[in-house]
Amino acid sequence: MSKRDLLIEIGTEELPPKALSSLSEAFTNSITQQLAAEELSFDGVEGFASPRRLAVVVSQLDEQAPSKDIEKWGPPVKVAFKDGQATKAAEAFAKSNGLALDELSNYIANDGKQDKLCFRSTAEGSQASEKLPGFIDQALASLPIPKRMRWGAKREQFVRPVHWVSVIFGDEVVSGEVMGHRIGRSSRGHRFHSEGELQLGKPADYARQLEEEGCVIADFSRRRELIRQQVTAQGQRLGGEAVIDPALLDEVTALVEWPVALAGNFEQRFLQVPAEALVSSMKEHQKYFHVVDTKGELLPHFITVSNIESREPEKVIDGNERVIRPRLSDAAFFFETDCKTSLAERRERLKKVVFQEKLGSIFDKTERVAELSALIASQLNVDAAQARRAAELSKSDLVSEMVLEFDDMQGIAGTYYAKNDGEPAAVAQAMQEQYLPRFAGDELPAGDVGTVIALADRLDTISGIFGIGQLPTGSKDPFALRRASLAVMRILIEKALDLDLRPLVVKAIAQHSAVKGSDELVESILGYMFERLRAWYDDKGVASEIFLAVNAKGITHALDFDRRVNAVQAFTHLKEASALAAANKRVSNILAKAEGDVTPTVDASLLQEDAEQALHSALGACSSEALALFESGDYTAGLKSLAVLQGPVDRFFDDVMVNADDPALKNNRLSLLKQLQALFLEVADISLLVPAKK
Repeated sequence: MSKRDLLIEIGTEELPPKALSSLSEAFTNSITQQLAAEELSFDGVEGFASPRRLAVVVSQLDEQAPSKDIEKWGPPVKVAFKDGQATKAAEAFAKSNGLALDELSNYIANDGKQDKLCFRSTAEGSQASEKLPGFIDQALASLPIPKRMRWGAKREQFVRPVHWVSVIFGDEVVSGEVMGHRIGRSSRGHRFHSEGELQLGKPADYARQLEEEGCVIADFSRRRELIRQQVTAQGQRLGGEAVIDPALLDEVTALVEWPVALAGNFEQRFLQVPAEALVSSMKEHQKYFHVVDTKGELLPHFITVSNIESREPEKVIDGNERVIRPRLSDAAFFFETDCKTSLAERRERLKKVVFQEKLGSIFDKTERVAELSALIASQLNVDAAQARRAAELSKSDLVSEMVLEFDDMQGIAGTYYAKNDGEPAAVAQAMQEQYLPRFAGDELPAGDVGTVIALADRLDTISGIFGIGQLPTGSKDPFALRRASLAVMRILIEKALDLDLRPLVVKAIAQHSAVKGSDELVESILGYMFERLRAWYDDKGVASEIFLAVNAKGITHALDFDRRVNAVQAFTHLKEASALAAANKRVSNILAKAEGDVTPTVDASLLQEDAEQALHSALGACSSEALALFESGDYTAGLKSLAVLQGPVDRFFDDVMVNADDPALKNNRLSLLKQLQALFLEVADISLLVPAKK
């Protein structure tokens, strides 16, 4: 079957830079999937993206899909004909397949059971060139674009106006229309470094032709790597190291077609301003990369990536230096102005800032967090006075000029201002650390006071939002309760904090005047928070069954929960684990069907069978050691010590009839099983390790 290379290029006005990479990936995937669905095979596919184009090159694409044998079965002959005449069923079959009634006798076949009407034909495979315009329309329509636009008098909608469409299959232009444009082979190069239109040649030469004739590096990955190399080199030339944020690198890559990295400078005096504010200004407003020294301290330089190779680069640099100066001056002004008012004085303004309509102001929240922080601090032997003070000041920077201008300075600005106010170092540190961890895998608070505030703040939010019934649903989680819950769990587990969440949740609920406390609400919050651990453990390679086995215990002590999970994980690696888990499952089922309450008290005089005597003896021999280990928190060693029970347990179920006719014997054997179950339940419900039957 004949094959050709295919090129598709959609030329537009400048595409949204933060979305360019995802748009390119979605466009490429859609074209690929549609080709595959039509059974048009190909050797490879490559996506291209620059500020003014989305393109796909498909190598060695089938010109035509393979033919298909079609077999359509109709009604049985005895139904199709009555007294030698075609019935309505036969007429319908003939009509649907374009057959004459007198031809139907030629279309009878046996399906292995009976004779039926059967129409067999061969359908020619799709012609790729005929399908491509529709594929492209579908691919463009399905792109993840939140808001589409129209332009001029056109009815077509896209994220940006489309100016040209080129589709070349082999050496030929595909005929048709896409987005109101006649398909051609014309393209456009760099706005300033190329002249007029480019006539695209072979699809395989697309990237090379654009670069050589149009000064456009169409390959997003190659352009990104080139920028990385240039920025790194400029940083080294400045005697420092360029800090390359991946998100900023992607955005800059999406803004330029012919990248040229240039280095500029700003006045030394600006280094008196918090470095984070300067960096924020450079990144967010100007898309500059900053430079640090060997100690990580900010240097008075920046690196910009121009979309033009200027003959006079010094003028480009000068222009950027003049642009950045007022930006940094604003940051300096905000910082100097903010330092004139203490965080404590600024706190009063929080009374006018609403946290949540039913839960009061941000000021109210700091009051609640302060109380909760003092409680947590006392339990962790942390300075309660400092924790309370940090909580009271924790949100004061929200009404500072700096944070109002640079929202990513929240917490960071608070640390600088607390230091300026002469607050204790631990309090100042907590201003920033209260927000850690900010996302999955982020660092945890290092300081004790910061740790306390991070816990208290999140527990206040979770309890309040749950209390007013605004639980997360589906993808909607406006107060980020999922992230907050996992953050609490990570802090408690990874920092090995000996805290029980239940009394803390009860306290947090009680502090909300708009929330009616109840056992049901407490359980709902605790259940939600611990459920966040399921995915967290899954990422660590811990099976869901292990999480469920421990969660069944209703543990509200996160650190203890984690120790049990690790112990059960280790237990599953023992050769005896599978048999003991299955036995516990069997025990659970038996006890669930038992009438009345079953106590673990066993009457040794009623043990008649050797197997039940042996199990009773084995339980007595290992229970003391296991319980001591469980009591000390060494769940791993405790469960390991119970491995010796596999033999006696297996023998018991092989040789002993639990449901004996004698009620006394039956109840005594149930008590023996209850004793066995209770021993394992000290750690987790081991029976849940047995996979559910499908």
